[in-house]
Amino acid sequence: MASLNVGNLGSLGEYLREQRRTAQLSLRQLADAAGVSNPYLSQIERGLRKPSAEVLQQVAKALRISAETLYVRAGILDEKAVEDLETRAVILADPSISERQKQVLLQIYDSFRKENAAESAARTAAEPEASGQ
Repeated sequence: MASLNVGNLGSLGEYLREQRRTAQLSLRQLADAAGVSNPYLSQIERGLRKPSAEVLQQVAKALRISAETLYVRAGILDEKAVEDLETRAVILADPSISERQKQVLLQIYDSFRKENAAESAARTAAEPEASGQ
């Protein structure tokens, strides 16, 4: 049977093993805490299985780490998307500003991101033209 260890799966497994050891948990203890089987978790750590987002969330909870970190390692989430989510979460969690102010801040944030993306796309499109002259 061909190996399924591709892309980020190996680094995900290595990262999980490292986090499990740091938490001083055996494979069996983490599997029990996450509600998954011991062999399944072992296969994830060895990069032989690709876990679902739900399983990653359960493992993250058991390890007391960010599920988003595991999603990025597994290739489910883009790191920039996580940064965007974290920024939004901080704005929404701030008790010192009103709900209306939070919404305005998020609108401004979105407009800056769109403006910067458009400028970046324009620069990228202009580069081949500039080098052709």
